[in-house]
Amino acid sequence: MEKEVEERIKKLKKLKDMAMLGGGKEKIQKVHERRKLTARERIERLLDPGSFAEWNMLVAHSIGAPGDGIVTGYGTIEGRVVCIYSQDPTVLGGSIGPLHGHKMYRTIERALDMKVPFIGLHDSPGYRVVRPEEAGSAFGFRSEKTGQAVFFINTQASGVIPQISAILGSCAGISVYSPALTDFIFTVDGTSHMFITGPRIVKSVMGEDLSMEELGGSKVHSRVSGVADFRVKSEEECFNMIKRLLSFLPSSNDTAPPVIDTGDDPERIDETLAEIVPANLHKSYDMHQVITRLADNGDFFEVKAEFASEMIVGFGRLAGQTVGFIANQPSIRAGSLTINGSNKQARFIRFCDAFNIPIILLVDTPAYMPGLQQEHGGIIRHGAKVLYALCEAIVPRIAVVLRKAYGGGTLGMGIVPGFGTDFIFNWPMVEAGVLGPEQSVELFYAKEIAEAEDPEKYKAKKVEEYREKYANPLFEASIDPYIEDVIDPKETRRVLIKTLKLLRNKKVFRYPKRHGNIPL
Repeated sequence: MEKEVEERIKKLKKLKDMAMLGGGKEKIQKVHERRKLTARERIERLLDPGSFAEWNMLVAHSIGAPGDGIVTGYGTIEGRVVCIYSQDPTVLGGSIGPLHGHKMYRTIERALDMKVPFIGLHDSPGYRVVRPEEAGSAFGFRSEKTGQAVFFINTQASGVIPQISAILGSCAGISVYSPALTDFIFTVDGTSHMFITGPRIVKSVMGEDLSMEELGGSKVHSRVSGVADFRVKSEEECFNMIKRLLSFLPSSNDTAPPVIDTGDDPERIDETLAEIVPANLHKSYDMHQVITRLADNGDFFEVKAEFASEMIVGFGRLAGQTVGFIANQPSIRAGSLTINGSNKQARFIRFCDAFNIPIILLVDTPAYMPGLQQEHGGIIRHGAKVLYALCEAIVPRIAVVLRKAYGGGTLGMGIVPGFGTDFIFNWPMVEAGVLGPEQSVELFYAKEIAEAEDPEKYKAKKVEEYREKYANPLFEASIDPYIEDVIDPKETRRVLIKTLKLLRNKKVFRYPKRHGNIPL
């Protein structure tokens, strides 16, 4: 080998060794002192060992900014290919300059081209302001594929490949808006912050003195704003959760989610289901107990668990096949449908529909929550999102009504004719109708009750008669062909699995159009 070639190889190795250190050992040490991982350590912990292949490592090395503050490439998670970037705060604070933004864009674009999931690990204060005199340098690199344009490729990838974001530092600007366009956002307690405007500017403009945690911490976005889908205690837990989430998802909209042999008998019945759900409609229970008894091995991966808890959404498996569970939670607001619950439900329906994931609806709701706050907050508009999502969805959809469904609750949970729900099953204790028995009797028999010798006794008798005759699932099954069957609760899992087998090759065709106009 010629000496000149040897020298160049040595120089290349030296440059790559330097690039691997990002901003240098001192800055790496500061990251560790904050009990955080570096950009490269994060990738190593998330991907299969030795699987990472990096792109554009040497970008901006000539100006002392290796990688321009971001590490990009691809690798595998449990053998499945993913594209990934990890922002590096040891280089220019992880700020997003033109080259940095270009690398973000190209990572998502390549994931889209290859039809594989994309994962973004975010730790950036947002866009980097470039001095005028640097406009002609690498800092001023110009491309249509930049940080600002990343929103375009996020949007193009939406519904085509799963997009997952983790907020692993204090992020603003592009580093919160780009994640907001992805499918799922993970946050870490005490580490993750998301702002459009940080605390200092808020104080100077609004006079509000807020800490980063109060303004945009992990708890705020998991419980209050609903921006985050998952809140975890550590980066290690975050990476394990991302792996678990991916195990439920397909690589793209062209494929079905992987089918896994869970070892759970598809013929299994569960005698405890009827005991969990009280026949008394006024008693609450935890719907999670129902879901975990239906899902293979009790494995349920809940999404937005802390936000709008009256609505439960998440992934599980039935006979190894991924399904999306959507369920009312009677122990929170009696399982009423709300503004936040509707947004949560509609978004989850649309994700499942985009990625070929059948939907299981578990229904026990008294209808939409009444009151000034909900009406003035736009429950009509937000509730309409759910109606739109249900009518738009074409994936297999099965509903089980466990106990009650009144009025608008039947609409919001998709158990009326014409909404596209393929099969509706009732448990034997179900009450359903426009109104509950008490309200129906008061409406229809107000005069008779008022004229009765003992109004209270007469009303109670009429309520019992009404409940037995009209609010009875056996009566409903006799007059409504859309009620497929009344089933023994213990048979629910087996019924769902058999019905999903029937629906496996379901095909639905819609009117051709650019897109609909969902009531946002």
